[in-house]
Amino acid sequence: MKTMTCKQLGGPCDALLTGDTADAIIKAQDGHLKAAVAAGDDTHSEALKAMKGRWKNPIAGMGWYRQTKRDFAAVVPDSGIGSVGVDQ
Repeated sequence: MKTMTCKQLGGPCDALLTGDTADAIIKAQDGHLKAAVAAGDDTHSEALKAMKGRWKNPIAGMGWYRQTKRDFAAVVPDSGIGSVGVDQ
């Protein structure tokens, strides 16, 4: 399990997003942005717009995706301390 922030993925805040793969983190970011905007948080609107527009230009979208996968690979896995299901 790894953790990245909304900001690391191009968003405006330090919300923690966790996942076992880069795709899981990206999906968590997608949900986070949509929920924040739906709750009236305008600071996330630009990031949501960028996320939706990313795939209108597939070359640029794939560049972002590949960079995110590299960034995810560089993140140190979570220690598991305090995680549910981890023997302590």
